[in-house]
Amino acid sequence: MTERKPAGVSFESWVDKQIRESEQRGDISQLPGFGKPLDGIGAPYDENWWIKQKLQREGVSVLPPALALRKQAEDVAESVSGARTEAEVRRMLSEVNEKIAAAIRRPPPGPPLNLKPFDIDAMVDEWRTARDPS
Repeated sequence: MTERKPAGVSFESWVDKQIRESEQRGDISQLPGFGKPLDGIGAPYDENWWIKQKLQREGVSVLPPALALRKQAEDVAESVSGARTEAEVRRMLSEVNEKIAAAIRRPPPGPPLNLKPFDIDAMVDEWRTARDPS
């Protein structure tokens, strides 16, 4: 812990002295992130940067549950083409279908869901066709 600022010494010179002494002891070079660039240094200023970082760290979604599920369904539909096996395609679609079915049974708060479960067999057929163009 640092000592109190003595009376009659300006804050600037007292702070400079504290920093200089800390550098000499090697305390600053031991800090996490020392020598690494600051995250987002080139991004435009956002006054809510700390709120967004906190939400991201905590894994909190800023979307209402219905919109988050729509986004997840879109992401899965796009990622199906990158699946390696039919079992993986079926697993991905089944997981989202379970969430969609639960949301249909008990609608989440927010905007309407406007989603139907995926037709897994049709999606698997599309996946097969895309993988085997002959």
